[in-house]
Amino acid sequence: MKKIIISAAVMISATFFGQRVQKGDLQLNAGLALPHRYAENVGLYAGLDYGVYKDVTVGIEARFGDKDYDNDTRGRWLGVGVNGNYHFNTLMSIPDNFDFYAGLTVGFNSFNFDHPNNPNYHDPYKSEPGVSAQVGGRYYFSNNFGINAEANAGGVFNGGKIGISYKF
Repeated sequence: MKKIIISAAVMISATFFGQRVQKGDLQLNAGLALPHRYAENVGLYAGLDYGVYKDVTVGIEARFGDKDYDNDTRGRWLGVGVNGNYHFNTLMSIPDNFDFYAGLTVGFNSFNFDHPNNPNYHDPYKSEPGVSAQVGGRYYFSNNFGINAEANAGGVFNGGKIGISYKF
């Protein structure tokens, strides 16, 4: 009986506390970009997602990172991309305060290296377009505010990110 009451309480709280992004919703995401092959330290990211169809969002995102390669060289990285995600809540009967999704990002990485005392330094990365895949999730504390985590692999974004989500 105790398990039934606890299960019912969880389901009721999931119904009243928070909802995933739905068609017509706009959501801001921001936080820390985790280490990846371009900047092996923590960077920053920000992005917007918009619900275009039931369980489908499109969005834009930018990430920034930097790295000291040696005493004379510092590299900066800026990645911008457009993404599309499918949200599995309906398909997998996941409560609305959780959001599980996967998708693709198409974007461009721009690199800038500063190496004034080493004219023979060879830049390790080129600025170029690319595609990445992502899988992630969110947990909403309320109808508007939640936390997020995402893992990425590919040519635009690598590593992952953690942060906050705010739904307008």
